[in-house]
Amino acid sequence: MKIRQLANEERPVTTWPLQGYAFEPSPMAAADAEKLRDHLPYHRQNVTLVVEEDGGETLAAVSAFPMRQNVRGTVLPMAGVSGVATHPLARRQGHVRTLLTQLLGEMRDEGYAVSALYPFRSSFYARFGFAGLPKPRTVSFSPADLGGLLNADLPGELRWQRVRDGYDAYRGLTERLLGSRHGFSLAPDYQAVRLRDRDDRWLASAWLDGEMIGAVTYRIDEHGGTLTGDDLLTVGPLGRALLLQFFARHVDQVARVSMVVPADETPELWATDLAVQTESRIAFPSSVAPMARVLSLDALDGLASGPGRVRVEIVDDPFTAGDYLLDGGSPGSGGGRLEVSRAAGGAVPTATLTAAGISALVYGVLDPEEVPLRGLGTVPADAAVELRSLFPRAMPYLFVDF
Repeated sequence: MKIRQLANEERPVTTWPLQGYAFEPSPMAAADAEKLRDHLPYHRQNVTLVVEEDGGETLAAVSAFPMRQNVRGTVLPMAGVSGVATHPLARRQGHVRTLLTQLLGEMRDEGYAVSALYPFRSSFYARFGFAGLPKPRTVSFSPADLGGLLNADLPGELRWQRVRDGYDAYRGLTERLLGSRHGFSLAPDYQAVRLRDRDDRWLASAWLDGEMIGAVTYRIDEHGGTLTGDDLLTVGPLGRALLLQFFARHVDQVARVSMVVPADETPELWATDLAVQTESRIAFPSSVAPMARVLSLDALDGLASGPGRVRVEIVDDPFTAGDYLLDGGSPGSGGGRLEVSRAAGGAVPTATLTAAGISALVYGVLDPEEVPLRGLGTVPADAAVELRSLFPRAMPYLFVDF
């Protein structure tokens, strides 16, 4: 058996049959399989590793593509992991473990500071240092409940078009959110344009002074049915209010409006007498929350942080293992930028963490007191105080589904 990196043009006959079997209705018609070649441009810079038998048959595959992610205000290179699939007769033989370890190591060596994925089962990827992130919520309501917004005199304007025609401005809005929203991530341009090329969505957008301040892509299934939106993206309350006003105008066309919002959104407060259903459903392997991990602690140098100083020993990880000193400044300074260095001796509070433990703290999804309860490390009380100050709780919003 051997491991090798795949060339893009090989995908239709090597990895895509495995991935199709794992994630799509199968078997696929031969004519549909041939059409997959049209998707090659959307994968041209993906890094795909495969393990092959001596005869050349592909037994397993793992892919990563170059993304960017906002981590506490700093945009870092992120490896988005996807397409993890194994031949049905070669499962549970350690192939994915081998491939994923090599892939993450290669991506780290190329400068990717963090990685994220959507797991088929969280416990499997927790062994690779990934920590769970919150899943966005699905919100559903009747447009009739937004009637009070119809006559509201709001500044700004609404625009409605096919996503193909508004794609550039929409992409610009996501770039703006990438710079301001913790956890927000973006796929590379060559992959993101699939939304434009499919052109199977409407785009409703809110504008103020010539700038897009909110947008949602959506489809309508039938008259009297549901307007199903993707992620509701806004830079503030005005953009959201304008888009809700747009939905209110569909009162005589659809019975329900549905869309995706970040986990920290509060739809029950959007309008008076809004009967809204907010849901986040986890089911394996079909409806999962994302996970992320830190691939390089050194790459976090300069990250926004609170005050604090602590030594952390990262254990049981091939990428981040070692002793580090994390310094966010003295309490009187109010904190600022994290300094990461190799730890030396001295009377500094010390915590022992797994890769998943430090990742959960960096992303802000666990308090230091929760880390040992989850089996992700040992955090004495004095170290917990420093870590809590360095990495306050935060709510990451991954956005891109891949």
